[in-house]
Amino acid sequence: MAEAAKVPHGALSEWDGGTFPYAVGHRKLGMWLFIMSDSLTFSALLFGYAYCRLSSEHWPTPFPFNPSIIFSTVMTGCLLSSSMTMVMAVLASQRRDRAGVVKWIIATMIGGLAFLVLHLIEWQHLIHEGLTPLQVPADWLPEGVSTKSLFGATFFAITGLHMFHVFTGVIYLGVTAARRRATREDIEICGLYWHFVDLVWMFVFPLIYLLSIKLH
Repeated sequence: MAEAAKVPHGALSEWDGGTFPYAVGHRKLGMWLFIMSDSLTFSALLFGYAYCRLSSEHWPTPFPFNPSIIFSTVMTGCLLSSSMTMVMAVLASQRRDRAGVVKWIIATMIGGLAFLVLHLIEWQHLIHEGLTPLQVPADWLPEGVSTKSLFGATFFAITGLHMFHVFTGVIYLGVTAARRRATREDIEICGLYWHFVDLVWMFVFPLIYLLSIKLH
């Protein structure tokens, strides 16, 4: 008992409440937990897409290099550029440069909106060609093969969910930029979310687009 009484109070105070036992703010920890859970969601969808593709004898390859892959590469460039501007916004927040933070966040929002607009144009083009959740255009498959396919369902589910994340991210960035009392931690939390959205796309882009290039 005497030895226990000699334990410094500071060794236990981290867990007494009112402090950050993991050396990270509660909101940032919450964002990390959200990212971990959302990663599982996208992982399940991507694994489901891969399973459908491997189990199908005739999986469509609808994206010719020109213009589809070039167009989707431009989309990817917009999103990756917005990730760079988000880094600049975080650096500006570290310098307590509010004008710089707002400027770089607006640039990030523009990159995200450009990605969304281009993606919606691509959706419109694919739907016009005849792509539906359960059917693909006949010219995407060899002659005589059934056009019933889960390509549309998996494509729209994965890219649609990602677009929803980008859209909510743009709104989140706008609200944060408008807050005059936004702290450095607030900007860093925005950065975590935005980089996560970009990272997810770097799995979606090669798996769905680059592996589905039409070679003839």
